[in-house]
Amino acid sequence: MRGLCQPPGVWTVCRPGVAVWEHGPVSTGSTLLDAARGGFVEPSSSALLLLGQGRDLASERGVECVGDLPAPSDPDLVERARAARAALGERAFVLGHHYQRDEVIDFADVTGDSFKLAREAAARPEAEFILFCGVHFMAESADILTSDAQQVVLPDLAAGCSMADMAAIDQVEDAWDVLEEVGIADSTIPVTYMNSSAAIKAFTGRHGGTVCTSSNAEVALRWAFGRARSAGGGPDTGKVLFLPDQHLGRNTAVLKLAMSTGDCVVFDPRRPNGGLTDAELRDARMILWRGHCSVHGRFSAKNVSDVRAAVPDVNVLVHPECKYEVVTAADLVGSTEFIIQTLDAAEPGSSWAIGTELNLVRRVARAHPDKQVHYLDSTVCFCSTMNRIDLPHLVWAMESLVAGRVVNRIVVDADDAHWARVALDQMLALPGI
Repeated sequence: MRGLCQPPGVWTVCRPGVAVWEHGPVSTGSTLLDAARGGFVEPSSSALLLLGQGRDLASERGVECVGDLPAPSDPDLVERARAARAALGERAFVLGHHYQRDEVIDFADVTGDSFKLAREAAARPEAEFILFCGVHFMAESADILTSDAQQVVLPDLAAGCSMADMAAIDQVEDAWDVLEEVGIADSTIPVTYMNSSAAIKAFTGRHGGTVCTSSNAEVALRWAFGRARSAGGGPDTGKVLFLPDQHLGRNTAVLKLAMSTGDCVVFDPRRPNGGLTDAELRDARMILWRGHCSVHGRFSAKNVSDVRAAVPDVNVLVHPECKYEVVTAADLVGSTEFIIQTLDAAEPGSSWAIGTELNLVRRVARAHPDKQVHYLDSTVCFCSTMNRIDLPHLVWAMESLVAGRVVNRIVVDADDAHWARVALDQMLALPGI
């Protein structure tokens, strides 16, 4: 697949004439080399960066893991979950994000990425309760998109998102003040990734911006730059403030909109003026927030070169939240839904190295025993906050509902909900969505 450009809407890094790294020694550990001989091999415990027991100093700041890997649940708990789910019946609708553990996914009525799940919740007005097995910002989006008669429950309120938490509303408002002082706010349109709080989505709505997903970021940015031009920014001076994932913003701007990395600057909310000069802000096209995903930020260009050396003719498929040097070294780049669809359509016997959360990778591997599927990094970190939604918390939430108690309900402030809905509706109105 290397060197083959795909139709519009598909992330592809075209690299004609680039070698496949078929020569030279590689030291990647037994996990990768054993996997190269066939089938998916679960990383051994020695290959795991156990949560709370270490960090990779070569990784981006903030990608070290905290806590413990959750243990499998007692079989008796599975029976309790079945009983509670049956008792709730159609009163409840259970959503499971792709990164959830299998024992949680087993009880999900629908699986998908964050926006797909929020839309699925909105399409079930008959469900009294929406149990969202994901993280906090996802449950907020479901509350915004569902009716007042429905109640959204997050089984563990500690299930947050490190990326979303990297953009606090007071920091973003302070950053906007900086743009106003520099004189560029009027020609800047904010675009926020779905992986952001309701307050950040509301900020985006108030300032005429939109929300995007990893699948439609290109369309959202083209719309935003068009709006910036109509606001007086001019063809080359309109700007986008992209929140909170710098990598998705940069990758989309450079690989999809033909910008250069020099058109992008990173605004660090912890530094005066974002760590940028007024001239840097005025000259930039993309003002990227200093945020990233704690899982996708782990992958490196070395991971890509190592797997190419170990696995002949491997196709490297990564998520666009990965760093720029990773996506440009990969063959295909796309959302979780795109990763699943690509493996579904792949030829039997083909080899794949996937750079995304391990729960999804091993689930895809089990679904395709006729293909070689490898995890891109031999040192594994689960999404620790996503894994807080374990079966004990789900059972507690369902049994509480059966008993007539609504626990951990997610309710978005009415004003924030209004403006966040404005931004979400703008996304839904984009062409091709």
